[in-house]
Amino acid sequence: MPSPPCKALRSQGYQFVAPDSSAAVKPCLWCKSALKGGKKCYKHQFYGIESHRCVQMTPTLRCNHRCLFCWRSFEHEYPGERDCSPAEIVGRIPDLQKRALSGYKVSPYVSSDRFSEALSPQHVAISLSGEPTLYPRLPELIDLLARAGYSTFLVSNGTRPWIIEQCAPFQTYISLPAPDRASYLAICRPVEDFWDQIGESLGLLSRRRSAVRITLVQGLNDTAPERYAALIQESGAGFVEVKGYMYLGYSRKRLRRENMPGHDHVRAFAGAIAGNCDYQVTDENPGSRVVLLERQT
Repeated sequence: MPSPPCKALRSQGYQFVAPDSSAAVKPCLWCKSALKGGKKCYKHQFYGIESHRCVQMTPTLRCNHRCLFCWRSFEHEYPGERDCSPAEIVGRIPDLQKRALSGYKVSPYVSSDRFSEALSPQHVAISLSGEPTLYPRLPELIDLLARAGYSTFLVSNGTRPWIIEQCAPFQTYISLPAPDRASYLAICRPVEDFWDQIGESLGLLSRRRSAVRITLVQGLNDTAPERYAALIQESGAGFVEVKGYMYLGYSRKRLRRENMPGHDHVRAFAGAIAGNCDYQVTDENPGSRVVLLERQT
């Protein structure tokens, strides 16, 4: 029988790999929009990822942060879950994506060619929910996805650098939620102080294709751009995404609509970061309130 948390998330569109596991797939809004010929995710604009051929998934719902700005629900973690094997997860991805998108086959806005492409995904974003490095076989999972023909984005909170070091995704994202330790502890409410570990994870980024992700929350972490800049400069990451917090999901229980910055504010803050390090603003997507910085070499 599915766990109660999984039952709640299933009603929100989560497709679970197994009834006793929280490994899951859920197409994002951009995947569905692109499938209908509409707007695509900013990752298409920035990195060339085809939104309708991208799978959003997670190997676990467990997380060691309780970030105020997270749109997910902490109540949906399942402490008794079984960790699926990498082979089980990879083998189920096509079927779960097909099941999630099956209703679009009859849509007049979806061409048969585009629907066929969507059922043969090429990219996996390990970013749906939870902290993926808490899944004990993550490096093996990423390697198996690559052998199956998928490129991968790994999005992590950076609290387990020894796992990040073993992983070889196409692109590694490390979230940088605050400019200093005190702000981090107040904003992310971690189960223990992982600030030093996040610094270690940032230190791994210069040796791989990578991005630092900053979720900018107005009135919460939109301070000290020079401190963000110093951390980014030291990381040597290839890209930085400064993305505005969106007042969505369960974050509405913790924050207010006023915490959602406009794109002008995001752009200005990204520019202030760039002005304090060797990075330059190279692109932006106002619809997603995100600005891209790239390292200058």
